[in-house]
Amino acid sequence: MLKPGPAKKLIVTVNETDRWHGRSVYNALLQLFQREGLAGATVSLAIAGFTGRGAIRTINIVDISADLPVRIEVVDTADAIDRVLPDVYDMVERGLVEVQETQVVRFSAGGSDRTSEAEREELMRLVGKVKMLSVHIGADDKWQGEPLREAIVKRARQLDIAGATVYRGILGYGAHKRLHKHKVFALSQDEPVMVAVIDTEEKVDKLLSAIDGMVSGRCAIAVSDVTVVCYEQHPGHGDATRVVADVKQA
Repeated sequence: MLKPGPAKKLIVTVNETDRWHGRSVYNALLQLFQREGLAGATVSLAIAGFTGRGAIRTINIVDISADLPVRIEVVDTADAIDRVLPDVYDMVERGLVEVQETQVVRFSAGGSDRTSEAEREELMRLVGKVKMLSVHIGADDKWQGEPLREAIVKRARQLDIAGATVYRGILGYGAHKRLHKHKVFALSQDEPVMVAVIDTEEKVDKLLSAIDGMVSGRCAIAVSDVTVVCYEQHPGHGDATRVVADVKQA
């Protein structure tokens, strides 16, 4: 299974009318990648383009069968890509074959809800001493045009943090001592908001570094030692998790 980390991207560009042993080249390539067990492949049809010194082709509503470029893209380990390259060279007589270094951030094949042995070991490793990061901000705080709370949660997800929860306060105040109270009909009230994250010290430190330039002005950030008592998949919600922790002051 493809895991986060260094990988290779194979990009093959051919014409949609190109044939190999009676089949379209892009279909033959897809079957090759599937047979060899590659993680997945995507075929994209261009709306305009040309090959070599040929004429520029564009999509025409009347003529749907224009000889347009087709792009087949697949990402997998270096070994997997190297394994299929000889066959790719043999099948692509006219076109472009590229291999690029890439970085897999997240890969999920979907389907089964069963937790693999490796995933169970990861859950077990999290049970014990970890860290809790609490970021206290206002509901109206922004980062590059989007709510700051959402930006922090997205950054946590990118860093593969175990989970993040946003709590919206109904009453509170900050360093300015101004009292904020939730009002049912107020849609843009600057209410207190807390983003809570629980994970290993290493991952919490990475998240702290990542949000350092995002959180400024009126805010409070706290890191506490916690003991995770229970960490399990939330039934019926895919990879969502439930964490119960015994919080201890840092």
